[in-house]
Amino acid sequence: MIKIVLLRHGESVWNKENKFTGWTDVDLSEKGIEESINAGHILKNNNFDFDVAFTSVLKRAIHTLDHVLDILNLENIVIYRHWRLNERHYGALQGLNKDEVSKQVGPEQMKLWRRGVYNRPPLLTKDDPRYPGNDPVYKDLTEDELPLSESLDDANKRFLYFYNEVMQPVLLSGKRAIVVAHHNSLRAFVKYLDNLSDEEIVEVEIPTGVPLIYELDDDLKTIRHYYLEK
Repeated sequence: MIKIVLLRHGESVWNKENKFTGWTDVDLSEKGIEESINAGHILKNNNFDFDVAFTSVLKRAIHTLDHVLDILNLENIVIYRHWRLNERHYGALQGLNKDEVSKQVGPEQMKLWRRGVYNRPPLLTKDDPRYPGNDPVYKDLTEDELPLSESLDDANKRFLYFYNEVMQPVLLSGKRAIVVAHHNSLRAFVKYLDNLSDEEIVEVEIPTGVPLIYELDDDLKTIRHYYLEK
């Protein structure tokens, strides 16, 4: 049996302020730091050990992983950081307060943007300072890889490409892995592992800082999954 741990980063400062975050590189809030440390203690108390870690290139995920590995005394394991594990890109909504946007466009449109599988939020323009092409972190990406906005389906596709090309071979080699990422990149993983429909994934919520354990068979098919809360 293969176990993999999924962990949504601790609360970020923009989670706390109820803002659309996406690829904006904001850090953890004080509560988020506490959640990250607590997740590390939960994993330690349940005797989890890892050979490899996967995370995004956004510091709220990176710093969550840092806290976890510090608690587990595993700072020197192999770490893959990749943009394909980033949060879904929310386009021109990034930085805006969710309640204020909802008042402007109505709850139905808001639900489509936040939970619809194929609905992209309003696009950025390439001269917008929020465009990821302005960030040197993404200097090696092609124009097609730099989003102006993403639907959940767009985020699913880029995550699953990384899973198939990089993560699957690592898991099949017997490495024990933790994935510290974001709400929507992890929802993409859950959708795939549990073979959920577009309608079913809409209802899935993943809390910050709570380890989600997947037990897989030798073909990486899900046996069961559960949260560790203590």
